[in-house]
Amino acid sequence: MSRITTFILGLVCAFAGVSRAFPADYGWYTEGDFFPASRIRVVVTNTLNFERKDCPVIIRREIMPLASLESRWVTLVDPTIPSQPKPSVETLKKIGSGATREETNGHWIPHQLDDLDQDGLWDEVFFMTDFKPLESKTFFLYIGFNFRGKVEHETHAELGWYEKQLVPYWESKLMGWKLWYSTDVDMFGKREPMLVIPEEAPRHISGYVAPSEFGHDIMTVSETFGAGGLCLFEDPSQPGLISRPRFNPYHDKGPVHAARYSYHTVLNGPLRSMVKVRCLNWRTGRGEYEYEQTYTAYKNKSYSISTVHFTMFLPEERGTGFGCGIRKMPNEYTIFRNEGMVVSFAKDVIASDPDVEKEWETQLKLDFEGIALVVPDSLKPRYQFVEAYEGNHAMCIPVTENHTYEYLIAAGWSEGTVNRNEQEFRKYMLDTQKEYNNPVVISDIKAEYKQ
Repeated sequence: MSRITTFILGLVCAFAGVSRAFPADYGWYTEGDFFPASRIRVVVTNTLNFERKDCPVIIRREIMPLASLESRWVTLVDPTIPSQPKPSVETLKKIGSGATREETNGHWIPHQLDDLDQDGLWDEVFFMTDFKPLESKTFFLYIGFNFRGKVEHETHAELGWYEKQLVPYWESKLMGWKLWYSTDVDMFGKREPMLVIPEEAPRHISGYVAPSEFGHDIMTVSETFGAGGLCLFEDPSQPGLISRPRFNPYHDKGPVHAARYSYHTVLNGPLRSMVKVRCLNWRTGRGEYEYEQTYTAYKNKSYSISTVHFTMFLPEERGTGFGCGIRKMPNEYTIFRNEGMVVSFAKDVIASDPDVEKEWETQLKLDFEGIALVVPDSLKPRYQFVEAYEGNHAMCIPVTENHTYEYLIAAGWSEGTVNRNEQEFRKYMLDTQKEYNNPVVISDIKAEYKQ
């Protein structure tokens, strides 16, 4: 008996104790010589009364009926999408052995089995789909070896050597980010939907002088939070006073004494890509801290989500709070606040390299640029303007039991393909905030097998 046959029989036995019946409304998917006998039915519900496009869906490993699966043993199928007909010989020659063959009862959709903690076991099945208002949709994870199915990457992440230091990059086709400063995000806009890191990073192209088809650096970080950064509020009696890793009392003493950082690429998938930053030896004079921070880019999104987990949290002051922020944009003409969200709108923004501009007097002037910060309502954020460090819009967050919090950063600009003015970006952020606070729900999950 082959290893594959043994594995399938084991799955059937495991599923037998979970579910012996399956509704007749969806037939069993096939693709070429792939005839699976086991599947996991997943029902996902949109709890919001509006349409959601390219909505992230996460199925965590701990709720799966079967978790010991390799990525090539999982095929995600939407049974409502028309099946692919038999491909032509020309298509097979062009795509190669990974080309999808003739399908029945639905169509496979891109997904990722992501190992977030890098222990060799995947932690989440991740995919993206559209939802109608208050819609519940059924998907199937079909079990069995099948390596076919190719899809173009919509996101990218990598580490690159940039201006004499290692820099993490992550991007969607709409917006990109990098950490030239280890704790505060730099940002580049796209004039056309495309991935630019694979082109710019290896060639060490400056985002300020890159050819126009690659977009442009549109953020001046300097001492600010830039497009997004973290902090601590260590003195409750002075709410405008913050502590930041790159401005600790030892910041000019070298990495043995000052806060230091390491970088890792966690995911580089077609739908979402992620980098991780570890900060060690952060001493503020009022406490000692270490943390891990991830930044994630998503397909067709102008936002990135960051999660912060403190692995060492030893404040000396009671009432120390978590924090995050964005800079007050140069030429900011108004802000928009809504619960845990703040948006900075600016006009006539100069996007240029200060050193180059001094020599060559070159600059790009943008009619509009906006950046935004959103903290989940569940974290009970409180807005705080920080006058220091050239002016920043920040959120103070009560310390959580697991010393973890997250926030979302986003941007729009007048030369992009979306969110090109205040009205568009404001609506985008209001919808994004609702979706961020109300992720879709896994309303049912069970294993099924063929009789």
